[in-house]
Amino acid sequence: MAEEIINRVANSKLITINLEDYYPKGARVQFDIKDWLFQELVLKEKDFRQYVKNHDWSQYQNQYVAIHCSVDAIIPDWAFMLLTVNLEPFVEKCHIGTLEDLETAIYQDIITNIDATIYQDKPVIIKGCSNKPVPINAYVMITNKLKPYAKNIMYGEACSFVPLYKR
Repeated sequence: MAEEIINRVANSKLITINLEDYYPKGARVQFDIKDWLFQELVLKEKDFRQYVKNHDWSQYQNQYVAIHCSVDAIIPDWAFMLLTVNLEPFVEKCHIGTLEDLETAIYQDIITNIDATIYQDKPVIIKGCSNKPVPINAYVMITNKLKPYAKNIMYGEACSFVPLYKR
């Protein structure tokens, strides 16, 4: 009779964190200011305010918005602030920068709210490879969050991992 196969990973105290599990639903979009600039170069306050007033902000309902300017123009700080004021009632989050900057900001909020004390003195593996755009900064943030608590921190899969930290 063959020996019973024992799943040692399932029976271990190893805890896997998959950052992809925290990925919030909602479209990610870029809002490019360049289209509201005079000759895609200069922000004219009166024209800009008119664009803001006439724009349908509800189209961003429940979305994540990265506000940026794709041309080399000097944009005053208040312009970003004005866009944020108008986006805020509709969006999940708005952020100045690229879509990757936005994803990092989203994960920063998520990781800040994780209770790391549940990982106290436990071996933790942070799952690599994901199908969703988890930014590399999220891996750094979760590592920093876990280090004061976890006994071990590893990266990868239970069958093939890279040790990162051992207390």
